[in-house]
Amino acid sequence: MKKLRVGILFGGRSGEHEISLLSAASVFNAIDKSKYEVVPIGITKEGRWVTAADAEQLLAGESARPTQQHLRAGDPEATASAAVLATGEAVVVPPEPQQHGTALAPFQTEASSLTRRAADRAINVDVIFPVLHGTFGEDGTIQGLLELADIPYVGAGVLGSAAGMDKDVMKSLFRAAGLAIVKHVTFLRAEWQDQPKKVQKLVESKLKYPVFVKPANLGSSVGISKAHNRKELGPAIEEAAKFDRKIVVEQGVGGKKNKAREIECAVLGNDRPQASVPGEIVPGAEFYDYTAKYLDEGSQLIIPAKLTKPEIKTVQQLAIGAFKAVDCSGLARVDFLMDPKTRKIYLNEINTMPGFTSISMYPKLWAATGLAYPELIEKLIQLGLERHEDKKKNQYSR
Repeated sequence: MKKLRVGILFGGRSGEHEISLLSAASVFNAIDKSKYEVVPIGITKEGRWVTAADAEQLLAGESARPTQQHLRAGDPEATASAAVLATGEAVVVPPEPQQHGTALAPFQTEASSLTRRAADRAINVDVIFPVLHGTFGEDGTIQGLLELADIPYVGAGVLGSAAGMDKDVMKSLFRAAGLAIVKHVTFLRAEWQDQPKKVQKLVESKLKYPVFVKPANLGSSVGISKAHNRKELGPAIEEAAKFDRKIVVEQGVGGKKNKAREIECAVLGNDRPQASVPGEIVPGAEFYDYTAKYLDEGSQLIIPAKLTKPEIKTVQQLAIGAFKAVDCSGLARVDFLMDPKTRKIYLNEINTMPGFTSISMYPKLWAATGLAYPELIEKLIQLGLERHEDKKKNQYSR
C-alpha cells in the first residue's frame, strides 16, 4: 500500500520560530513511518524555503549554511532540492521576502520545458502539516498559499487562522457569540505614539489595575506584560508595540490580591468538534509568559484540572463555542481565566496552532482524554484530508 506523503512545514519568520522547531521535531519523531512518508520543509527566519538536508539542519536548530542554495521567487532552477510544492499540475513557487521590492513570478511561463523541469523537481505531497506558530504561519497567510495550490493541510483555514490570531477580532467574535470574556480596550500603535496621555486615560477609564498589555497578533506570550499601575503601563505598551500595530489591554482577573487560575482545554474536529478534559497551569512566574513556558522550570501542568463537574462542562462548552465562533477546524487550544474567589470562568483566547511538542499542553490534554500523541497526529491528518474533500463539493462557477 502506497504511503501518504506528509509535508511537515516548520520554522518561519515569527518570534515563535524556535517553538516551531521543537513542535516539528516532536511530530517527526512520533508520526507513524509505516503509514506516512515524511517530507521536511523548513522556512528560515529570513523567509527562505529549504528542503531535504537543509530542512533537517534547520530542524536541528543549526544555522543555515551560507553557501546553501534556496528557491527564490520565480527561480525554480536555484536549488538542487527545490521547495516547490506541487499537486497534480499546479505548481507553487513560495515567494521569498525581498529587501528591495517584491516580485511575483507566474506559476507557468511560455517556456513549457522550464515548467516541466520545475514540476520534475517539485515535492509532490498529499497533505501539509504546517507546524508553524505565530505571524506568517498561524495567521492565515500560509493557509492562503496552500489554498491557492489546492493542497490539503492540517488545521484551521484562512478565516479561522486570521481571526484566531487577532485578539481584537477574536474577542469581537466571542462577544457576538455570547461567550463570557474579560473587559478590554484596543488601540493602534500610531494612537499611542501621537497621543499617549489620551490612550492612558482610555485604559484607566475602562479598566482597573492590574492589566495585561498584549500585541494583538502574536502567540507564546511574546510581547505580553502585566502592568500593576500607571508607571508600568507605558513601558508595557512600548513592549507590545514592538510586535504589532494593534495593542490589546485586558482587565486582570482576580484583582490586585488574587491571581487568576489559568485553565486550558483542547478541541479536535471539523464540523463536529470535541473537547478534551480541561487542564490547569500553575505558572512559576507571576503569569505564564514566554520565559515561564519555555525557559524556566517551576511551572506545573495539572491534568485534569481540579474543577467541579459543572465547571468542567462549562469549560468544554465554551471551548467548542470559541472554536465555532472563529470558524476553526482541525485543532485548537482554548484558554480560560478563572476568578479564584468567585470561580467565574472567562474565555481568554484561542490558539489555532498551539505548541505541539509531546509535552505541550494540547497533546497532553488529549492523552489524558484517551488519545495518544501518535494517534492524535494521525487524526489531525485525516481531518485535514476530510476538510479538503468537503471543500471539493463547493461550486465556484455557474
